[in-house]
Amino acid sequence: MSDELFFETDEYDVLRAEFTEADEGARLDAALASRIGEISRNRAQMLIENGEVSVDGELQTSKKYRVRSGSVAAVKLYKRVPVDVVPEAIALDIVYEDDDVIIINKPKGMVVHPAPGNETGTLVNAALHHLQGAGGALSSINGKLRPGIVHRIDKNTSGLIMVAKNDAAHASLSRQLAEHSITRVYVALVAGGFAEDEGTIDVPLVRDPANRKRQKVSRSGEGRRAVTHYRVLERFSKYTLLELRLETGRTHQIRVHLASTGHPVLGDDLYGPADGDGQFLHAQTLGFLHPQSGEYVEFSAEPPEDFRLMREKLSR
Repeated sequence: MSDELFFETDEYDVLRAEFTEADEGARLDAALASRIGEISRNRAQMLIENGEVSVDGELQTSKKYRVRSGSVAAVKLYKRVPVDVVPEAIALDIVYEDDDVIIINKPKGMVVHPAPGNETGTLVNAALHHLQGAGGALSSINGKLRPGIVHRIDKNTSGLIMVAKNDAAHASLSRQLAEHSITRVYVALVAGGFAEDEGTIDVPLVRDPANRKRQKVSRSGEGRRAVTHYRVLERFSKYTLLELRLETGRTHQIRVHLASTGHPVLGDDLYGPADGDGQFLHAQTLGFLHPQSGEYVEFSAEPPEDFRLMREKLSR
């Protein structure tokens, strides 16, 4: 079974590499791949970016870091377990579909692709079943665990997600994401009030070394650039309804950015006080150049019923 069909668990081994004169001045990713046989250079890069590598006891998040003779690197290598991905008869709210792409309005609580603790019941399982009867398929670019998945939205975030049916469409959409040309607009109910009507949060993100399931803002400037534009739609006594436009699309970006400013998303159980009614973040608008025609297309989906009811409750 290939690596594509394995999950990483929360258990890990710590592998160590001692650099010699032959490694002096080499990039960290290349040096790790040379010294640790279980790690390829690509995987070394991912481990570094994810905050799993330290050198002489100091966390290193740049693959371009130059190693020194006599230094010792420690790498957290998470253990893997095999998994199978099968079609499942799960209803999908399909907003649009053609030969290249499917636009799905994902409900809150559904995971996008199989992951530890959510091996079944995902959007991928449902999409595979949907296409099975029509003899269709999903793109293979992201492997067998994430077929067709161009981008993701969190389990407890509702809203629009695009799924590619073939590799050409996937490549086109991925390129647009990398160029930050895709329109991605969210709405969220957040804690607190805003004096200004609009603004931008431009702070890089890194994985939280204390909890690998979390991201955090990087005040030192290290990490991956993350930019979120916000606009106030409605003010309540203790909460605010925001429109949020993603310039970049990092993991948990909106949730981390808002929590870092003291305005966590209502109901966010990872970055803010959990709420019994769940998380109120919805991917409302998605627009891109169609991979086949090259024409700009845009889709919208209103927030789910619980979002509407909470908004009415806050209004009262």
